[in-house]
Amino acid sequence: MGAYIARRLLLVLPTLLGILVINFALTQFVPGGPIEQVLANMEGQGDVFESFSGTSSEVAEASETSDYVGARGLPPEFIAELEKEFGFDKPPLERFLTMLWNYLRFDFGESYFRSISVVDLVLEKMPVSISLGLWSTLLAYLISIPLGIRKAVLDGSRFDTWTSWVIIVAYAIPGFLFAILLLVLFAGGSFLQIFPLRGLTSDYFDQLSLGEKIVDYFWHITLPIIASTISAFATLTLLTKNSFMD
Repeated sequence: MGAYIARRLLLVLPTLLGILVINFALTQFVPGGPIEQVLANMEGQGDVFESFSGTSSEVAEASETSDYVGARGLPPEFIAELEKEFGFDKPPLERFLTMLWNYLRFDFGESYFRSISVVDLVLEKMPVSISLGLWSTLLAYLISIPLGIRKAVLDGSRFDTWTSWVIIVAYAIPGFLFAILLLVLFAGGSFLQIFPLRGLTSDYFDQLSLGEKIVDYFWHITLPIIASTISAFATLTLLTKNSFMD
């Protein structure tokens, strides 16, 4: 057991390094990086990705004047200064090592879109993530454990068969796709306008009574909890059934 745990812990470092390398390559070399975003905004294009959806002749014309699609009409000196500001004037290996050193010191830089520290941005969104995580975990266990036990007791019965089909469907549907489906059906997408699209609470939350605050809170988190619970519910149910049958 000790050797197994040691092997798993040793695999953490190469796995983490691989994730960092892939993340670095995607953010540094894939079109639509921070420099292209800044240039696109300065050129009044709004979003750099809109430039890539144009015709091939437009893209070819832009590429003849600059390496960046959003750099039309801007002096090369300004672009070079912008590259220096974001560190793109350095070799990729040096940028990667600098990134690792910053991560070790918990220096994650600033958000390109909010102009605040990434740590502050994470802390700002932490209450929402914790709230959804706790409720979805609690709901998944409250449903999965009793259901898994009953499926183990009634193994092979009609109840076990049709609940297994429900679990297979729930396990097969990606969480993000199920979330989009819920938005379309119940958040004003194309059918019903029952739940809000965003936010943990309403804008007038402070003016509500205690009971109304509780209702408003659960009204906002209903769809996210359902979407995040569906896959965990299926996995936990199967694990519970297999554990009891063993």
